[in-house]
Amino acid sequence: MSAGDRAYQQGRYAEAERFFAAALERAERAGGAQDPRVALSLGLLASAYQATGSFAKAEPLLGRALGIAEGALGPDHPEVAATLTAVGGLATAQGRYAQAEPLLRRALAIDERVLGPEHPEVAQTLQALASLERRQGRYADAETRSRRALAIREKALGPEHLDVATSLAGLAALYWPQSRYVETEQLAQRALAIRESRRGPDHPDVIAPLVTLALIYAEQGRFTRAEPLARRALAVAEKALGLEHPDVATALEPLAALARERGRYAEADALGMRALAIREKALGPEHPDVAAAVDGQAELAILRRNAAQAESLARRALAVQEKALGPDHPDVARSLRVVGQAQAMQNRYPEAEPSFQRALAIDEKRLGPESPRVALDLDGLGTLYRRQGRFAQAEPLLHRAQAIGEKVFGPEHPQVAASIVDLASLYRDQSHFSQAEPLYQWALTLQRKSLGPEHPDVALSLEEYAALLKQTNREAEAGPLEAQARAIRAKTP
Repeated sequence: MSAGDRAYQQGRYAEAERFFAAALERAERAGGAQDPRVALSLGLLASAYQATGSFAKAEPLLGRALGIAEGALGPDHPEVAATLTAVGGLATAQGRYAQAEPLLRRALAIDERVLGPEHPEVAQTLQALASLERRQGRYADAETRSRRALAIREKALGPEHLDVATSLAGLAALYWPQSRYVETEQLAQRALAIRESRRGPDHPDVIAPLVTLALIYAEQGRFTRAEPLARRALAVAEKALGLEHPDVATALEPLAALARERGRYAEADALGMRALAIREKALGPEHPDVAAAVDGQAELAILRRNAAQAESLARRALAVQEKALGPDHPDVARSLRVVGQAQAMQNRYPEAEPSFQRALAIDEKRLGPESPRVALDLDGLGTLYRRQGRFAQAEPLLHRAQAIGEKVFGPEHPQVAASIVDLASLYRDQSHFSQAEPLYQWALTLQRKSLGPEHPDVALSLEEYAALLKQTNREAEAGPLEAQARAIRAKTP
């Protein structure tokens, strides 16, 4: 057990697995199948299996450990609570949230009653519950538990303890989907510093904060900061865990997102497909993390103007998410937004409108009215209304989308530039050319600066601006813009 624990702490999970298996064999031989040492060995071996992504191997071991602990120690013993926490944590990792919650709640009740509300074991169970609630989109509940766990750990263990880093990383992962970027960055950086100091720079524990930092930097348009962090996370995951571990897929996620944002669609497709294949093999096709990977590929299909593929992928993700997460989860809104975009691209406007409206309602309720995801919903719905000639309905939505983007990201972010292009097109469609032209020029300046001169978004803006010039009988000015757009399109089909 001691040798296995040392190997586990150092991230050598396959070696830990061998030691724990040997410990289990000796415990069974020495004390019989119901010996408490057997339960402990089973739990340790299960933790090693879980660390290597072998969830199916871990599950029966934890079930057996729980039965032994309850029989030998009684239903209210702290060891029973610890095993319940492990079982609940595994169920969470497997996407079986309804099964996980009562187990974790029972563990918390035992810990608080037997050990007291300030014990580190209470923090462990609180953290597991917070992780479950975060995945379910119950952000307020998750924050309350995460902050309580962090306070217990800092008080009992000190600010530089590895368990404190776990709470910090969990809070960072919670704040990221809520676009609380400053807090996310601070928490993830602090978690990373503790883990690097205590574990070393190549330990698997550094992957999670590296990925969180890469994701927020990518969303903020800070691509040069995001990419090296994401590549480092992937290198650590592949070296420490192997090429098919779920954490490898997690590290691929920000790299695929970066490639999409920067217009490198072939690279994004390869990265996204690899992440999807890993998750399907490790987690099964009905896991919410698989649905998230499918959504990434659906968004890429939208960028590549493949509406039929995008809709098929998004509907596949949506079916998994509604079943596992419920009808009002932000991931459901993401899928609905892609469905709406695909329907609009196919001129199926009456179908697209409720898709966008439902996505907007979910995001406003769960993420707040100033979330960047709300801005994406507004932009999609506003553009749909523009295409239908419903200009009075479209304009306030597009203005609101631009205002949210500027407030959250600043005035030079690519999402802000996209909103400006949509506003310009709204004015062009109404023949308000003097209002539209400076917006196209402004958007092109922003896009070339933030995305580079050969990004597909630049091509789209050039095409829209050229259309305005033609409408105002300035074909000689439109020609060079169309030629630039064609050259960009040729490089990024």
